[in-house]
Amino acid sequence: MKRRASARTVRAAREIGAYLNAWRKLLGLTAEEVAERAGVARSTYRRLETGELGVSMETYLNVLRVLGQLDQVVTAIDPYETDLGRARADQRLPERVRR
Repeated sequence: MKRRASARTVRAAREIGAYLNAWRKLLGLTAEEVAERAGVARSTYRRLETGELGVSMETYLNVLRVLGQLDQVVTAIDPYETDLGRARADQRLPERVRR
């Protein structure tokens, strides 16, 4: 049974979709152009812009590439760009975390 997404996750998806929409418009691209360049159907791209969950990671990353934002997103989640990551950079990370 699939769990329902939390309200916070749904809200984040909508916010990210709005950002994708804004980037597309700032770049003067149509939704069809972005979809074509990302190699996805226009309807799939629209699902991203409206914040629907369930679109593949590959699609999301391809759209970010087309919009010129892929490197920024990768850097934004780099743990070694955070205070915690830098503080623990010399420690070996465990292969797995078990409880």
